[in-house]
Amino acid sequence: MKTVKKHILFIAVSTLVITGCSRKKNSFITRNFHAVTTEYNALFNGYNALEQGRKTLNDAYRDNYWEILPIERMQVSEELFMPGESKNPSFNTAEEKAVKAIQKHGMNIQGKEYNPQIDEAYLLLGKARYFDQRFVPALEAFNYILYKYPASSNINQARIWREKTNLRLENNELAIKNIKTLIEQVELKGQDLADATSTMAQAYINTQSLDSALAQIKIAANATKKRNEEGRYYFIEGQLYNALKDKDSANLAFDKVIDLNRKIPRKYLISAHVEKAKNFDYNKGNKLEFIEYLTDLEEDRENRPFLDQIYHQVAQYHSNQNSDSLAIEYYNKSLRTNSQDKILMARNYEILGDMSFDNNNYKVAGAYFDSTMTKMVKNSKPYRIIKRKRENLDDVIYYEGIAEVNDSIIRLVNMSNPERQAYFDDYVAKLKLAKEAEAERLAIEKQKAGLAQNNAGKNPGNIVNPKNGNTNTSSFYFYNDQTVAYGKNEFQRIWGDRENQDEWRWSDGSRNTKSETGSNTDLASTEGDKFLDSNFYLEQIPSDKKVIDSISKERNFAYYQLGLIYKEKFKEYDLAKSKFTKVLKNNPEERLILPSKYNLFKINEILENTADAEILKNDIITNYPESRYAQILSNPETALAKDDSSPESIYEDTYRQFEAQEFEAVIKKCELYASTFEGDAIVPKFQLLKAFAQGRLQGFNAYKKALNDVAVNYANTEEGVQAQSIIDKSLKGLEKSEFQDDASATKCKVVYQFASSETEEMNAFKKTLDETLFEANYNNMSTSIDVYDKDKTFLVVHGLRSIETAKAFNALFTQELREKIERPYFGISTNNYRIIQIHKNLQVYTTNL
Repeated sequence: MKTVKKHILFIAVSTLVITGCSRKKNSFITRNFHAVTTEYNALFNGYNALEQGRKTLNDAYRDNYWEILPIERMQVSEELFMPGESKNPSFNTAEEKAVKAIQKHGMNIQGKEYNPQIDEAYLLLGKARYFDQRFVPALEAFNYILYKYPASSNINQARIWREKTNLRLENNELAIKNIKTLIEQVELKGQDLADATSTMAQAYINTQSLDSALAQIKIAANATKKRNEEGRYYFIEGQLYNALKDKDSANLAFDKVIDLNRKIPRKYLISAHVEKAKNFDYNKGNKLEFIEYLTDLEEDRENRPFLDQIYHQVAQYHSNQNSDSLAIEYYNKSLRTNSQDKILMARNYEILGDMSFDNNNYKVAGAYFDSTMTKMVKNSKPYRIIKRKRENLDDVIYYEGIAEVNDSIIRLVNMSNPERQAYFDDYVAKLKLAKEAEAERLAIEKQKAGLAQNNAGKNPGNIVNPKNGNTNTSSFYFYNDQTVAYGKNEFQRIWGDRENQDEWRWSDGSRNTKSETGSNTDLASTEGDKFLDSNFYLEQIPSDKKVIDSISKERNFAYYQLGLIYKEKFKEYDLAKSKFTKVLKNNPEERLILPSKYNLFKINEILENTADAEILKNDIITNYPESRYAQILSNPETALAKDDSSPESIYEDTYRQFEAQEFEAVIKKCELYASTFEGDAIVPKFQLLKAFAQGRLQGFNAYKKALNDVAVNYANTEEGVQAQSIIDKSLKGLEKSEFQDDASATKCKVVYQFASSETEEMNAFKKTLDETLFEANYNNMSTSIDVYDKDKTFLVVHGLRSIETAKAFNALFTQELREKIERPYFGISTNNYRIIQIHKNLQVYTTNL
C-alpha cells in the first residue's frame, strides 16, 4: 500500500513539474519555476563569468597617471573581430547565459513578459556586449529593456548603461542630455546616483568641460559605496583641479585619497602622494619637511613597487635645488627600477639628456635622447620633438668623434718610441688584469653550478659529518670530496701548476702544463692573442707623412665645423672659441685660417673681450687686406652693402647660369666661391647649387653623393636640412633606371642630338623647327634645348601623343617643310626621356631601339 502511494505521489509531482515548466502557461508555479531557474542558474553563472572577464580587463589595463584618468578602467581596442568572435571568452560565456535565460525561460505570453528576471537577463546581455566592445549590439540590448520593460526595477541601470555605451560611441552630448533628464525625472540614490554622475563626468571630460566634470565627480565620489571607485573618483577630482590650476583644492582631493589608506589599491595612494609632491610650492613651502616627506615614502617597504615614481620626485626636488649630482643619481635610480611606466622612463631619459646638453656633453645627451625615443609612441608629437632635438646633435657627435679619434692618433705620432712602448705596455697590462678577472668570475660561476648540481642529486656516500660520522646532506665545500676534486681540477685547468707564493698569478715559475683536456689555458700568457701584445698597437701608428697630414687636416676641419656649430646653432661661445683656437694652433690649411680668425673676432666681440677682439681685427686687416673680411672690418657699412662683388650677388649670378643650363660653369664657380667665402653663411648655398648642377650634368649617382656631402658637412644649416629631406623623400623615386615600354605611352618627345660646341648650329635649327611647326599649324607642339652632359645637348620637341607619331615625326609635314628639318632624330616617351636625363644612360636606350 505504501509503495503504491509513493508511486502515485511521484507521478503527481512529475506531472506538476512537467506542466509547470511550460513557458506559455501563466501560473504561480510556472512563473516562480522559471524565475528561480533564471536567477540561480543562468544569471548566476552569467554574472560570475562577467565579473571574471571584468577582472581580466582590470588586470590588463594600465592607467596613465600623466593624464586625467578615465572613469572606467577599460582599454578600447581597435582590433577587428569577425562576427561571432569574442575578445574575451568570459564575456562570450556571459552573453550565452543571458541568451539561454531569455530563450529557455522567457514567458512572453500575448506580448507580456511574466518572468520577472528577463529584464535582468537583457541587462546582463548588454553588459557582456559592452565589455566585449561590441557597443552597437549592447545599445540594442539596453534600448530593448527601456522599450519592453518600462516598469522594471533595473530601468535606471539600463538608462545609465545606455549612456555609458553612447560615450563609447562618442555621442557625448546625447549622453549628457539623457542623464540630465534621468536625474530630473528620478531621485537617484546610492550606486545609481554614483554611476549616473560619474558617467556624466566622463562625458564632460571628453568635451573638455572640466568645471562641469568636477561638480559631477564630487557627487559620484560621495555617493558610491565601492571603495575602489571612491578612491579613483577623488583622485580624478584632484587631477581636474590641477588641470584648472587650483593646486590647493587639488591637494585637498588627494588628501581624501590618502585618508582612505588601505581601503583602496595602493597605486591610488602612492599616485596621490606623487601628485601632491608635484604641486609643492618651492618658493613658499617648507623644503625640509618636504624632503622628509619624500624620504618617508622612499623608506616605506610597502612602497617598493612604486619606487620609480618616488625616486623621480626626489630627483625633481634636488634638480630644483640645483643639486645636479643628486638629481642625476635619483633619475638613474628611477631608471634602474625597470619601471613599466614608459612615460616616466622617457621623462627620466629626456631630463638626463637635457642636463648633459646643458653641460655641453653632447655625445652623452644624444645617447639619452636615443633611449628617450625607445620609450615613446613613434610619430607622436613628443616623439617628433625629441627626434628633431636628437638630429640636431648628429653633426656635433660626428665631428666630436672625428676630433677625438684623430687627436689621439696625432698624440701617439708625436710621442717618442719609449713613450709609446710604455703607454701600450700599461694598456696591455690593464687588459690582462681585466681578462683574468673575467676568467676568475666565470670559474667561480662554473664551480657554483657544479655545487648546485651535486646538491640537487642524491647524497653521495662519502659525505660524512665530521662531528658524528653520520652521513648527512651538508653542502659545505670541504666536506664533499667530489667538489674538492672538481675545484682542484678547475684551478689546474685555468691556471696551470703554480707555486704557493704571493702574487701567484704573475709568477714566472708557472710551468704552463696542459690540463686534462690537453689545451694550454694559462690566461696570463698572451701568446697568440694579438690584442694582448703591445707590438700589435705600435704597428698601427701611421708613419707615412701623407697619411699623418690627411689625419691632421680632417681633425682641423672637424674642429672648424664644431666651432661654427657651437657659435651659430647652440650659442655656446666659450666652446666655439676653444674649437677655433685649436684650429689655429694645429697648423691648419690656409683656407681655414682667415675664417677661423674672423669667427674668433666675432666671438670675442660677443663676450666683450675687447682687447682680444682688437688684436684679431688688426691681424686680419694687416695680413689679409684684400679679403672681404678685411673690408667688413675696415668699413662695415660699405662692405655690408649689397654690391656686385658681395656673396649674395655672386650667388644670384651663378644661379642665373644654372637656370640657363650652364652647368659646367656653375660647378666650377661653386667650387671657387665655396673656398673664397669659407666660413660665410653663403657657402652651404653654393654647395647645394653645385649638387643640383652635378645632378643635371653628371646624373643620379653624382647627385646622390653631392647631396650626402651637403647633408653631412652642413647639417646645421637650412641647406643641409633641405639636402637631407631630398635624400629621404625624393631620391628613392629617382633610383629606377629600367626603361618602360614606349608603346603604351600617351606623352612622347622627339629628340635631336647636337655636340655641346655646336651652339650656333643648334640655335639656327631650333629657329627653323619652330617656324616649321608654326607653318604646319602644330600649335600643341613646342621645342626646348636640354643639356644632356658636358659633350652633348638635346633639341627636344614636346607634345606628341604616341610613340608611333614620334618615330614618324618627319612624315607629319609636307615634302617642302620636311626638307627644312631633315636631320637624324629619335622618338621617346616622356617617362623614358626623364630616365635618360636622370641616369645618363642614352646609349642603353638607343642600343635597344
